[in-house]
Amino acid sequence: MAAGNPDSSWAAEGYDAEAVRRKYREERDKRVRADGPDQYRVVAGDPVVGKYAEDPYAERAERAPVTDEVEVAVIGAGFAGMLLGARMRQIGVERVRVVEAGGDFGGTWYWNRYPGVACDVESYVYLPLLEEVGYVPTEKYAKGPEIFEYCRRFARHFDLYRDALLHTRVTDLRWNEEDAVWIVSTDRGDRFRARYVCMTFGTFLHPKLPGIPGIEDFKGRSFHTSRWDFGYTGGDSYGNLEHLRDKRVGVIGSGATGVQVVPMVAKDAKELVVFQRTPAIVDVRENRPTDPAWAAALAPGWQRERIENFSACIAGESPEVDLVDDAWTRVFHNFRKTRSVTESEAETMELIDFRHMETIRGRIAGLVDDPATAEALKPYYRFLCKRPCFHDEYLQAFNRPNVTLVDTAGKGPDAVSENGVVVGGKEYPLDCLIFATGFASIRQNLRDRLGYDVHGPNGQALSDKWKDGISTLFGTQTHGFPNFFIVSYFQSGIASNQAHTLDVLSQHISTVVREARDRNARTVDITEDAEDDWVRTVVASSTASAEFLESCTPSYYNNEGRPNVALFRRNGPYAAGILPFSRLLENWRSTGDYAGLVFTL
Repeated sequence: MAAGNPDSSWAAEGYDAEAVRRKYREERDKRVRADGPDQYRVVAGDPVVGKYAEDPYAERAERAPVTDEVEVAVIGAGFAGMLLGARMRQIGVERVRVVEAGGDFGGTWYWNRYPGVACDVESYVYLPLLEEVGYVPTEKYAKGPEIFEYCRRFARHFDLYRDALLHTRVTDLRWNEEDAVWIVSTDRGDRFRARYVCMTFGTFLHPKLPGIPGIEDFKGRSFHTSRWDFGYTGGDSYGNLEHLRDKRVGVIGSGATGVQVVPMVAKDAKELVVFQRTPAIVDVRENRPTDPAWAAALAPGWQRERIENFSACIAGESPEVDLVDDAWTRVFHNFRKTRSVTESEAETMELIDFRHMETIRGRIAGLVDDPATAEALKPYYRFLCKRPCFHDEYLQAFNRPNVTLVDTAGKGPDAVSENGVVVGGKEYPLDCLIFATGFASIRQNLRDRLGYDVHGPNGQALSDKWKDGISTLFGTQTHGFPNFFIVSYFQSGIASNQAHTLDVLSQHISTVVREARDRNARTVDITEDAEDDWVRTVVASSTASAEFLESCTPSYYNNEGRPNVALFRRNGPYAAGILPFSRLLENWRSTGDYAGLVFTL
């Protein structure tokens, strides 16, 4: 049955499919810009963005350059680096060095301390290795300070501080063929050797700012949410921003960060103006404290069971019991992922999507008092076009008399003046301007994203090898770069709970390293054929649709409305999902053959 046919199931349900698509297209077209992903300022050398490259949370301690040798170097101290360090400890590696640009462990949870910061995936499945560390979060959705403290506890538990280099940025990785080691150079003058290197691709590395004319002219106080200025606002990550009580505050950005920040600022600011380009999907959060009796009754293996149950629910596998039972799992009970769908199945999924988005829009209408404000807050796009948000106070914040929503009709602000923000020719005077505008895209150029390049045998640069698309085996190794491992979103199993993917990858990498050690191998690499086969597998698994991506409202998901679908399929995830991916790796390892790997003695 053709989609849009008046006699289709849409009509039977009382919906006009083509009218819905037309509305979505109209809203999308408002937001498509000629400059696409180039509309943002993301380079650290930029005079405005550059001030956010430094660490406002901890003073850098001076030290002598390090020139020793370790067995494993891990670049990045976020969840990926923490898990890699922990798994290396578990296989008996003594010299593990974590190199991190920030002043402590935590990654995004180190940098993001803005008021209201919290996880949006249940903390019992999100925080890694809870059983091993011996900790149960205090809330279903733990707040940022608790997560950051857990990261520090995790690092202490696995003795990761011992050889760590904090406040240190890698500037070069270079293979030494004679000694079969990597030479790691940093901005602190370090030049140390590592038998193995594990490189992490943090999802949220570089703050980005909108390319609004005049942004450098604002005379008030301005900052990015990932570099929050508590000296100016007062308070802490829990709120109580007492210094804003006589201030006019503007927030630019209404994505996941803006949804968490706005309610907190609204409670204390004299005036709050929220500048919105695209409204977010905001579903119910329903956070609650951890039940002590429930925590005391947890049996060994509880977290692994819960993690896999959550991922199964998200993937539409329909386990008998939904252990997490939240807005994430409930909606995905209705969204099943398939490798390919027939026209009628696609139509059915579109109808389910529309129904859910109507529920979201209905929730907004029921919670926001002013009809015009409620209408402006309604998202008109498909559910999977942007990462959904969950909050129980964001929408209600717009009922406060001190809060104004300025909807920019999809264009963003016209300009920033010395005194405020200009939209539609009207200036909104401000004392403080907060950028909740996120981070540079994960599809950014490799060298620009990492701030260094990786030079393998014969000096080959990884950025050159990957210039036309990423090529790996399982997303963790790339041919021609021995003893080198990668943890990223690219070509690995997709999951809404990113920590699940990171743990699967870290376990896999540590198992390969253990095998190399057991064999007394000088190097471990992968064959070109194995790499090519996996790239083909990833591309074949992709459900990326040009029609769908182009229909979506612009975001980093679809390269700001200009998707390169072929590259998206190659550089994207193994779309079958994290559970099939995990089983695939387990089966591959269980044979003991390590097919596709080359161990050199």
